[in-house]
Amino acid sequence: MANLITEVGSPENVGMSSERLLRIDNALQRYVDQEKLSGIVALIAREEQAVYFERFGQLSRETGMPMQSDTIFRIASMTKPVTSVAAMTLWEEGRFQLDDPVSRYIPELGSMKVLQDGNGAVNNLVEPERQMTVRDLLRHTSGLSLGISLLEASPVNKIYQDADLHNANQTLEEMTLKLSQLPLAGHPGAEWRYSIATDVLARLVEVISGMPFDEYLSHSIFDPLSMNDTGFHVQQEKIERFATVYGLTPSGELSPIGLPSEKRYTQRPGFLSGGDGLVSTAPDYLKFCQMMLNGGVLDDARILGRRTVDLMTINHLQSESIPFQISRTMSGFTKGYGFGLGFAVMTDLAESTAMGSEGEYNWGGAATTFFWVDPQEHLIGILMTQFMPMYHYNIDREFRILAYQALVD
Repeated sequence: MANLITEVGSPENVGMSSERLLRIDNALQRYVDQEKLSGIVALIAREEQAVYFERFGQLSRETGMPMQSDTIFRIASMTKPVTSVAAMTLWEEGRFQLDDPVSRYIPELGSMKVLQDGNGAVNNLVEPERQMTVRDLLRHTSGLSLGISLLEASPVNKIYQDADLHNANQTLEEMTLKLSQLPLAGHPGAEWRYSIATDVLARLVEVISGMPFDEYLSHSIFDPLSMNDTGFHVQQEKIERFATVYGLTPSGELSPIGLPSEKRYTQRPGFLSGGDGLVSTAPDYLKFCQMMLNGGVLDDARILGRRTVDLMTINHLQSESIPFQISRTMSGFTKGYGFGLGFAVMTDLAESTAMGSEGEYNWGGAATTFFWVDPQEHLIGILMTQFMPMYHYNIDREFRILAYQALVD
């Protein structure tokens, strides 16, 4: 496994072209040269072999520190697949069933009602047609909203925002207690809606496992896979490897919006967010992706059974429950995607506008981090930078095209 992470092998040995992979260098360097991004790490692996692993620019323009192969990034919503895998390790132990009501484990959530119309009046609350299930949490059909204005303009989303559900000082238990007093945005199971569901899933993991969420992640995933730079905060001795997040000023210049010294990431937070709380590196996340591509195992570390991985990475949505935004807003594409148990899944290559294969699964993070796993091509792609807002540039699509055009066998 060490060779996969630290050494780049011959692309020709796994059916890829060295010459064509070099095209990636020019494309990504342009983002740095044109001062669109501060720095980038890009990694491609095929057949359990890294074939491309390069870094560009700086992890901090203020210090001048060059981007490193082990730079630590806020991976934001790339936390969600990790949380989903953690939950499914408990499912494999028979600790819950996918169609169990969430209220069986978090009773306070059993009393939530649906806001019937758009004016936000409490007298328009109705009983849900059914209780939300664990499956709903995994596939984002829980009826919950997110509480971030950037993604959804709705009365319930505003209610969640006002309730400060993402407060870094609260615990997962306190968040779910607060959430239980708020309405649902829709009936569970009725439609896909990106939401705070994966944070609820993290609380469910705590309740069922009897362990704090970060400890369970270390026990079930990070320690077995030697993901030593992944967690909810950056240790002091690693802080110089922690990249700064940038945005653009009104005049179009890069400006820091998330400094490495920010408190949330330099000490263990109270809120161990299963939705967006982790920091990681490209090599660490490759271990996670390779485990999934291998059917749940990496070297001697078996995290999931092969059939569980299969179950998680197929589409679990009916076409009528998929809004246009599932792809455009949350995974960077337009159509042709469904959603599994923690991952977006390509269902129609022709409709997707993306380069890839049907059955490929992926997700991304709000500070412009992306990954995909393609079982047909035995291909993994990971791109990490730190820039907000996500999808301001088309770098994710460009990187995909550049990876796939290098396949020759």
